[in-house]
Amino acid sequence: MSSSDDDTPLVQANGRHMETNGHVDPGVSIRFGPVKSENDVEMADADAQAGAASKRKSRNSVGQIKSYAEPESSEEDQPLSKRRRTSVKHEDPETDDDVPLALNGRKLPKASETAIGDESDSDVPIERKLAAEKKRIQVKGEKEAKSSRSTATPKTTKATAAKKQTNGVKKEPEDAKPSIVKKTAKHVRAPEKTAVTTVKRGAAAAKASGAKATPKATPVKKEESEEVEDADEEEEYKWWEDPTKGDGTIKWTTLEHNGVVFPPPYEPLPKNVKMKYDGIPVNLHPDAEEVAGFFGSMLNSTHHVENPTFQKNFFMDFRDILKKTGGATDSKGNKVDIKEFSKCDFQPIFAYYDMKRLEKKNLPPAEKKRLKAEKDEQEAPYMYCMWDGRKQKVGNFRVEPPALFRGRGEHPKTGRVKARVMPEQITINIGKNAPVPPPPEGHSWKEVKNDQEGTWLAMWQENINGNYKYVMLAANSDVKGQSDYKKFEKARELKHHIARIRKDYQKNLKHALMVERQKATAVYLIDQFALRAGNEKGEDEAETVGCCSLKYENVTLKPPNKVVFDFLGKDSIRFYDEVEVDAQVFKNLKIFKKAPKKEGDEIFDRLTTSALNKHLSGYMQGLTAKVFRTYNASHTMSTLLKEMKATGNIAEKVKAYNDANRKVAILCNHKRTVAASHANQMEKMSERIKGLRYQRWRFKQQMLNLEPTLKKKKGAKFFEMDEDMDMEWVKEHQAFLLEEQRQKIQKKFEKDNEKLVADGEKEMKASELNSRLEVVKDMEKRFNKENKTGKVEAEGKAPTVEKLETAIKKLEQRIETMELQAQDKEDNKEVALGTSKINYIDPRLTVVFSKKFDVPIEKFFSKALREKFEWAIKSVDETWEF
Repeated sequence: MSSSDDDTPLVQANGRHMETNGHVDPGVSIRFGPVKSENDVEMADADAQAGAASKRKSRNSVGQIKSYAEPESSEEDQPLSKRRRTSVKHEDPETDDDVPLALNGRKLPKASETAIGDESDSDVPIERKLAAEKKRIQVKGEKEAKSSRSTATPKTTKATAAKKQTNGVKKEPEDAKPSIVKKTAKHVRAPEKTAVTTVKRGAAAAKASGAKATPKATPVKKEESEEVEDADEEEEYKWWEDPTKGDGTIKWTTLEHNGVVFPPPYEPLPKNVKMKYDGIPVNLHPDAEEVAGFFGSMLNSTHHVENPTFQKNFFMDFRDILKKTGGATDSKGNKVDIKEFSKCDFQPIFAYYDMKRLEKKNLPPAEKKRLKAEKDEQEAPYMYCMWDGRKQKVGNFRVEPPALFRGRGEHPKTGRVKARVMPEQITINIGKNAPVPPPPEGHSWKEVKNDQEGTWLAMWQENINGNYKYVMLAANSDVKGQSDYKKFEKARELKHHIARIRKDYQKNLKHALMVERQKATAVYLIDQFALRAGNEKGEDEAETVGCCSLKYENVTLKPPNKVVFDFLGKDSIRFYDEVEVDAQVFKNLKIFKKAPKKEGDEIFDRLTTSALNKHLSGYMQGLTAKVFRTYNASHTMSTLLKEMKATGNIAEKVKAYNDANRKVAILCNHKRTVAASHANQMEKMSERIKGLRYQRWRFKQQMLNLEPTLKKKKGAKFFEMDEDMDMEWVKEHQAFLLEEQRQKIQKKFEKDNEKLVADGEKEMKASELNSRLEVVKDMEKRFNKENKTGKVEAEGKAPTVEKLETAIKKLEQRIETMELQAQDKEDNKEVALGTSKINYIDPRLTVVFSKKFDVPIEKFFSKALREKFEWAIKSVDETWEF
């Protein structure tokens, strides 16, 4: 036992005393070592991310629905049972990623072409390099917090004082121990990403914004929408400057909308397209055939269809539907008992749907445009609603079509059949005096509500997890913007309290009460290592955990102070992290794992997410564990941007921003599996760079053609071809250039013809196309001559050495820009920058960087994100500080 003066006795539930040690600095992490977790939902581009953010769904809600109001926090407040629960064992998710890319038959890019920097090449994990920087930023932030706290007067409450010692033994207060809670009906909760808390806008707000009285809701036509948008531009409502905005329980006064769009009914397969069982084509009821089509149409998605869990779940549901619909028969009407998945052949179905996809892809551009216009016209009435007299865009107004559930990570229900949603399952939320949108003919709505505390327009319960799905406003609406604004303002407020919180949890790591010690340890892990708080899960949900719900087997201790976390986190993505912690934290975790605890038991058995958030709210109103992630990400980015001296061209500045964003993503543990297409994409980029270098060589040869004496002036080396370009590659590249030029001419010819037809003129004949393609033939002759003679003749009108030198300089700039982009892409292959940039870094910091270093905001935010973060773009200048 240590005899340190700092140690205080710890009273466990059994009354025995234990002692503690001091602490050391935290921060070292080796996150990307042995793990390659699957991440199906990596946000490939920013538009997709913005769309996905508006469609995030809530937790499962079962039983009687009492309220549709959105909670301020997205964390589940259901306390954990006192009984220890065992967790489901999960196998290592490493699968096809272990196959070397070279075995896939693709030619890999040369190391010299896609080489990454020393930082990435080093054997030392980048987290270890960032640990010291994180600590420095943290200390600096605490100093700033002290000075800001002296000027600010935030409302805080003091922590409850510990009870006096009785008979020399401290006892835990009764409310500190978890109680067994009866499972009652839960309330419907808004989705984490889409739940919004908006200001109550009455007549005063409407007057301030120039809005008129609530008009009658009518289907919105395109022409009308354009007019209204123009009007909105003239009378823009800058809600972030509105002093009347608040957070009342009533979210709207009047609400009008046109309901939802249902997916089209199922179209049966042609009679000659049938699933086969044991080699025999079988006839199926349309309902069963539709389900077979779900699986058959996605045979090219091997990650799913080759997953044993996906196969098992699909086949279970498929057999159930076969039983309900009378089973399968052969061509003679004899019953066919489908009982083995391995004997099912979905290839004919896949071939049919693949053909349909190809037909759609190859439609003429004019036809694609026409079909899109028709679809937009049909959906126009559903795209907007009238919210307190203001026109607002609706986000996900389309009801999800039936399909196979894919899930994220290692979801246990992947492959289950998502049933078709009927109008009888949908509840509509609309204003009392507004006309109720009519359901499809022959159907009725489940219920029509007037829930002014909710920001949803329609909702239904899906059959896989029992989750409630909501139709919400679009990401660029006032309501959504206010939700984001409040989230980041809450994180900004935390900077006034963070130093005191850290001081308290460091002190309470040695608290005499077990519950207080667990609380301090949990806050430490959440603050230092960006762990999520964790919520209670139902028996049929994915066994994902967070800090408060860590099990015995999720934490491995390596003396003297290393901890290995290994568990399924949010979206069933495996979280694996080996970190160094304070000595006292290590000691506490050792105590929390002490016998009689075993596998399946919870480490923080005296702590719930709700209890932790209640403790945190004592420091600051509305503070939850989730706010720490937003604060730490934004504060770290803010500090890095203050110290940044971004110079050079636009591409170099963008890379400097991405480097800072990457550091934040790594510190917040936003990682992803290297995409299967990454090597192929890198190869294409290296080929494009190589092609530009080849063009540069041709320009230099043309200079020699014009002025042979340059070889002596500039030296022979200046005119040599790069070492990695042999004649075999040159001929391959020339063939690529010829085909590329041929396709460009053909597409231009088709586009010109479409324009002529649209203008009522006669189409050009095929002879015109052949005439245009003569350019390609001339190119081919030129290339053949160059390959034979080794000389390149000058091209273009009145070529000069000066013109060619200017062209070479432009090419070198393009090469440099592309090399920077390739480096950036390689550095980001294991890091999810989008998650940090969209959800955790205050968007105003990105705007500050854009304005401070004169980089177009389009380089960081897509069109969808610029609409989502319009409030941030318009509300700050380069002097703003987080």
